[in-house]
Amino acid sequence: MAGRTIGLIAGKSQFPILFARAARAQGHRVVAVAFRGETLPELEEEVDQLTWVQLGQLGRLMAGLKDHGVSQAVMAGGVTKPRMFDLRPDLKALGLIKKIRHMADDGILRTFAEYLGEHGIEILPSHVLVPELLAEEKLYTERGPTNEEKDDIAVGWHAAGELGRLDIGQCVVVRGKAVLAVEAMEGTDACIRRGGGLAGGADAVVIKRCKPNQDTRFDLPSVGADTITVMAEAGASCLVVEAWRTLFFDAKEAARRAEAAGICILGHASGEGAS
Repeated sequence: MAGRTIGLIAGKSQFPILFARAARAQGHRVVAVAFRGETLPELEEEVDQLTWVQLGQLGRLMAGLKDHGVSQAVMAGGVTKPRMFDLRPDLKALGLIKKIRHMADDGILRTFAEYLGEHGIEILPSHVLVPELLAEEKLYTERGPTNEEKDDIAVGWHAAGELGRLDIGQCVVVRGKAVLAVEAMEGTDACIRRGGGLAGGADAVVIKRCKPNQDTRFDLPSVGADTITVMAEAGASCLVVEAWRTLFFDAKEAARRAEAAGICILGHASGEGAS
């Protein structure tokens, strides 16, 4: 794929910027489509061509890729889920929405990817050029989980798997072997804050796990240094992410913040419970 044009459907967060930098460093030309109010404007400096669209402008999105020779693309970064209710779909988007059986993450994204494929744009895994961003199977901090936290990880790991199987969310918060919060449309940070509040601001365990049937072309779980800041504010004490199936941004800075806050970070391989 070296030296080819690659499309970037860019959502929120720093991921689109990191992907664009990696792609251009490897000799690719990057043609991006970005969402107004979601995508960081700094992306414009990191790509060769950029088209801004509103959520729901599927025709404009496709033209922004196809008119510039894109036949392969990635989707990097999500959109704020409550904004899905503010969609102003064009005719192409209306036709696509009719094909979606339920408005869950994978259902929407898989239908979208299939639609683009039918129109000559193949969607590649979002981490295809940045495998170094995947969380490793290791302990990121000096402190490992306590015995109590290991019990909570076992409960939360299973709960997160079941939550993901229903295509609802990827994060759960546990304390005392009780599930305090599960992620739905509000996102991970809000889930952590809610769970931390219910835990009384002390020693909650946060588990972020890939959905069992996750399509790895899009919507991989992601965490970063800002996740640790939210956890510290909420009083959470341990973060567990699924190794090799979670995007971990700013891992070194996340570990530094975690050490300062007494938080444990563990990259855990697929299976039940903690090692």
